[in-house]
Amino acid sequence: MAKPISIDLRRRVCAAISEGLSCREAAARFEVSVCKAIRWRAQMKASGDIAPLRNGGDRKSGRIEAEAEFILRQVAERRDITLTERQERLAAQGTRVGIGTLWRFFNRRKITYKKRRRTLPSNNAPTSWLHAINGRPVSRS
Repeated sequence: MAKPISIDLRRRVCAAISEGLSCREAAARFEVSVCKAIRWRAQMKASGDIAPLRNGGDRKSGRIEAEAEFILRQVAERRDITLTERQERLAAQGTRVGIGTLWRFFNRRKITYKKRRRTLPSNNAPTSWLHAINGRPVSRS
């Protein structure tokens, strides 16, 4: 992730603008983009500060967290439905979310569901290291 531009440079650009230079002239003088100079000036007018805003982080989980009670009630009622089915139930209620959003919701709460603990070896295809070494099917006894 990119680092924010230093506060010192931001202050110098904003000072030049407040002394009478246009945003384009200040951007050319300090070799920053015109867009940055305009944004810094607007931020300075709006908040009085030009410190960089918080970068990164989760900005979208609020939508699904608002539905946490409904989702957790579904889990209590029936654990073995797929994420797609859960997604469809949320959509019917009016909240459209992606499969990945649901997965992260459950991951944050450490809720998992595995339908099987393990898969038995297949007689049709090599499924174990022992079969690959010996070249014959593994007995299930």
